[in-house]
Amino acid sequence: MKGELIDRFGRRHNNLRISVTDRCNLRCTYCMPEDVSFQPHSHLLSFEEITRFARIASDWGVDKLRLTGGEPLMRREVYKLIEMLTKVPGIKDVGFTTNGLLLPEHASSLFDAGLRRINISLDTLDREQFLQVARRDELDRVLKGIEAARVVGFERIKINAVAIKGVTNVVSLATFCREYGYELRFIEFMPLEAENIWSRQGVLSADEILQQLASAGIPAEPVQKDDPSAPADEYRYVDGKGRLGIIASVTKPFCGDCNRIRITADGKLRNCLFSLDELDIKTPLRNGATDDVIAELLKQSVAGKWEGHQINTVHFIRPTRTMHSIGG
Repeated sequence: MKGELIDRFGRRHNNLRISVTDRCNLRCTYCMPEDVSFQPHSHLLSFEEITRFARIASDWGVDKLRLTGGEPLMRREVYKLIEMLTKVPGIKDVGFTTNGLLLPEHASSLFDAGLRRINISLDTLDREQFLQVARRDELDRVLKGIEAARVVGFERIKINAVAIKGVTNVVSLATFCREYGYELRFIEFMPLEAENIWSRQGVLSADEILQQLASAGIPAEPVQKDDPSAPADEYRYVDGKGRLGIIASVTKPFCGDCNRIRITADGKLRNCLFSLDELDIKTPLRNGATDDVIAELLKQSVAGKWEGHQINTVHFIRPTRTMHSIGG
């Protein structure tokens, strides 16, 4: 290892999130517009370019990767990228976030490629609410995808649920995950959607989630995080039947412990989910830049990272990119 990626606030960055596509087979209201134009394939980083960048990043302390989208399973033969990334020296962990629709066909190829950690998005177990949020009638397909992941051997399946008032049934999701042994992750609704539907009043907060669980007779108590830089606060059910996490991005920002950097499918480096600026990595990758030049760009991006996203101040500015084009 040549060094570490440490910003001016002393945060060490070892976690790289890689978007492999902006395409998706859902149209979730909190993520993207109904009508959207996707990037042509030629604009996306190739698997070789992604792997090279991951290798350079690993030289500077990055040891965790997560593939996202859009929906990453819409990137053809993405299992080949997993095979490539798991062989990069210094990379200890490769994760994958999916909406689950294509898992019945692809769960086995992901597992065989070496993937062991998978997060699957499921915001509601109610079919009408799912249609309202995702704008596609695909709840049954998602449930089949979750089951497919379990059958092929994924042992620690996390279920991601965006917490929105009037949509999220906390108790039903918790009951489902407790029954099947999945780890539930609630994510507070964030202002990264395309149609300006976000409001603070629509955020189902971490405190409200815990209160609803307690009122239903399944209280949860906090536990120490395995990884202090992990975004989710960890809890265990008092009756001992499982754990859950809550990512309280809005009501309890964790910017002070952030260890993440991101690269978009079209090759833009972002040092924060809410960044207003991006750094072009694709052009130097394709124009013959040396590893040292790419590394300097990476260090430059991390060095310029701000203290936090400022959602809770009057200074907050919504990014021009929506979630599907940034990468979840």
